[in-house]
Amino acid sequence: MKTDPSAPPATLVQRALSGHASIGLLAGALIYILCVSGMLVVVHERWQRWEEPQVAETPAIAPAAVQRGLEAVLASEKGKPRTTHLYVHMPTDGLPRTVVTTDNGAAYVDGEGVIVAPEAHAWTEFVTNLHIYLHLPQTLGLILVGILGVMLAALTVTGVVAHPRIFRDAFRLRARGGRQLAQADWHNRLGVWTLPFALAIALTGAFVGLGSVGFTLISKAYHGGDIERTYAPIFTGDQPEPKPDPRPAAAPNVAAALATMAARFPEVRPTYVVLHEPLTRSQHVQIIAAHPRRLIYGENYMFDAAGTFTGITGLSQGSVGRQVAASTYGLHFGSFGGLAVELAYIAVGLAMSVVTATGMSIWLQKRRRRGAASPRLEALWSVTVWGVPILFVAAYWLRAVGGHEMPLAVAFWAGLGLAGLAALVWPSRAEPRALRRVLGAMLVLTAAGHVLASPSLLPDVVAINAALAATGLLILAIDAPGWRRWRNFAARPQLG
Repeated sequence: MKTDPSAPPATLVQRALSGHASIGLLAGALIYILCVSGMLVVVHERWQRWEEPQVAETPAIAPAAVQRGLEAVLASEKGKPRTTHLYVHMPTDGLPRTVVTTDNGAAYVDGEGVIVAPEAHAWTEFVTNLHIYLHLPQTLGLILVGILGVMLAALTVTGVVAHPRIFRDAFRLRARGGRQLAQADWHNRLGVWTLPFALAIALTGAFVGLGSVGFTLISKAYHGGDIERTYAPIFTGDQPEPKPDPRPAAAPNVAAALATMAARFPEVRPTYVVLHEPLTRSQHVQIIAAHPRRLIYGENYMFDAAGTFTGITGLSQGSVGRQVAASTYGLHFGSFGGLAVELAYIAVGLAMSVVTATGMSIWLQKRRRRGAASPRLEALWSVTVWGVPILFVAAYWLRAVGGHEMPLAVAFWAGLGLAGLAALVWPSRAEPRALRRVLGAMLVLTAAGHVLASPSLLPDVVAINAALAATGLLILAIDAPGWRRWRNFAARPQLG
């Protein structure tokens, strides 16, 4: 494409606006999927309780019960491939359940350490893996998600540069200027209101994704592919790893390690017990404990197989680099500060989803006004915006009917692909109002069906069902005739 030499050079604002549009067009759909899924992942532990409400819960578990639980799980794995790591999820406020996970599966144990049920939160895992890996192989998924994090940060910055009045008009909403003007105002206002949070989430997401890839490449180049050795300077610190010794040994004394934690560090709360190389002579115990009023995901407390304390990693008191690395995950997912922070992150995630959705819609409307309408592209975007949450609900229905082993990821991407193909072939059928009604009805039916199938008074279960029903009813009300008449009346020019 040739440029006119006589044309004046593009201003910084024009170049920023062009770059903003280009990035949005290139990655808008995937960024939108990450925003919507990220909004849900913030409370993934609460979704897990909602998905499996029948599992018994305990706010705490005694060290002896933890010992019995992990030994029971290890005994149940005879004949299966040897597990290299065993994880015990200790009861927390978000998930007051004890879960023992190995390389072969996971199981819930009760307050006495007895196995009560296999862990089967397939839908929650489906959403989490979508957000972290986009259901791609781990390394490839982390690369792509990290790149999308960088692009989201670039969109945020170019959006500010492209609109010099964006801060001056931070609270200006022109509801009577037509659909495109109203969408542009909401796009810009939500972009301003969430600016620092969006940048933090985008940059930490890029750090988590691309940082993991960087460590993988370093491990292959310098440590023979030993990823644990590569992470050691940050997450292991000065605690040396025992030399590998595959000779069999009895289960380690995890109960003693937990008792020592309670006696020596009563101000912290253990969240995970990690058993490295279980049932071998090189096994050792790592306890991850949350520190109150800190962004770090936790501190690593190290013990030998006898349960004797050997030291800490230094994530809470070590170098700045270690503390920053340990704080990235919590800052990205909002896993600090309890329910209030989670609700704030959900609001930010919803706002970012709306900003992404309206950005593409504004660009399509501008094309239509210039006489270059793209009905198929408009239909494809409508299917993406409303089809993604519809398919999330449909995936849960599939899991509820078919069990936790249903291929939810395959169903999601196949459904999205077929919906996109249908939008290209029959663009007039992809009407946003009809898609919204489908989503609203599905949300209400999901809440009602969950109450009938799994009646539960767990606070998280009740709250999620209420939120689903309220959201569905609100979506249905937006397109109700009475609401539309009021909206049209409010949009009329005021006389006198």
